[in-house]
Amino acid sequence: MPQADKPEMPRASTALSRFTVLDLTRVRSGPTCVRQLADWGANVIKIEMPEGLDQGDPMGGPRQGSDFQNLHRNKRGMTLNLKDKDGVALLKKLAEKADVVVENFRPDVKTRLGIDYEALSAVNPRLVYASISGFGQDGPYAGRPGFDQIAQGMGGLMSITGLPGQGPVRVGIPIADLCAGLFAAQGIFIALLEREVSGKGQWVQTSLLQAQIFMLDFQASRWLMEGQVPKQAGNNHPTSIPTGVFQTSDGYMNIAASGQRIWERCADGLGKPEWKTDARFNSGALRSENRDALNAMIEEVTRTNTTAHWVKALNDLGVPCGPINKVDEVFADEQVQHLGIAQTLNGGDRNVAYVGQPIGLSRTPSRIVSHPPEIGEHTDAVLAELGLDAATIADLHKRQVV
Repeated sequence: MPQADKPEMPRASTALSRFTVLDLTRVRSGPTCVRQLADWGANVIKIEMPEGLDQGDPMGGPRQGSDFQNLHRNKRGMTLNLKDKDGVALLKKLAEKADVVVENFRPDVKTRLGIDYEALSAVNPRLVYASISGFGQDGPYAGRPGFDQIAQGMGGLMSITGLPGQGPVRVGIPIADLCAGLFAAQGIFIALLEREVSGKGQWVQTSLLQAQIFMLDFQASRWLMEGQVPKQAGNNHPTSIPTGVFQTSDGYMNIAASGQRIWERCADGLGKPEWKTDARFNSGALRSENRDALNAMIEEVTRTNTTAHWVKALNDLGVPCGPINKVDEVFADEQVQHLGIAQTLNGGDRNVAYVGQPIGLSRTPSRIVSHPPEIGEHTDAVLAELGLDAATIADLHKRQVV
């Protein structure tokens, strides 16, 4: 049985240390959201079903695996059977003093359990309640199960990703899940700021589909404002030319020579100053019209030397460019190491490297301070904080309420 006499867990930052967050999330979009709160020091309580009652691993992989570990660091954890009326009563008791609840159930599930926004805000009007779904809380698709790749397809991303004519291609990360989580966290921050004025909480909602469409950005605007339906362009930027991938003598590199001045510097850096006066390339429109010929000419040059040679030569002239790194090469890069985004935490018998926050704050930075909790690790401590005595807690364990 979890112990209640462990020392208080350190906080990842002091920035959000005054806030308590109840984490009801599973899979990825929800945990991504809550990670933003935990990494900035909120008192996050991850709530899971008691062992033996859960129907499968929430991540589709081992609890000690890298995916689960990276999503759930800096949290405390407790078990709570939300299918039991006493479990729901305990959640409401926790919600009375909490600032935030985050969930990513299908829209009907939380209502059926009696833990929806209306139910929890009734016991705490200051509560900020965040919901992430596949397609929205209502509407014709609300009841459908949401999945990242489905949202990538329905949200238009797969139609513009990949080489022309090869068919739809998904992005190599779960971008709809991740962005929905990040937007939910942003919505929570906005609601907490607004609460300082009104004194009231509110319901924050986003979905994988909304997040994916928002991330189309200028590609969406091309349709909405100009009536253009974007197509696959492969590694070529659809509007800034030449921008793309070019083979070198030992690999590949990116060059982004957008704008007339940078294009002229690029021509000089590649040792081809005559390109600056070539009638085919005198303007962005002409370079777009003659894109294929220009790309072939650039690659004929870049293949004569190494990626490192061209990256230095072009950067020295102020031409945006860089290598195309594999993931191991990313973390070996001197600038990445300088930024310190990979953070190693030593604790117990574990020495784990996590992906840290990409945001820096000068006074209240974020740190990785704790590995993800074991299932129910802090159950007794959280219940004791609610004022429950040892006998009551033991009875709750016996009845699998926790």
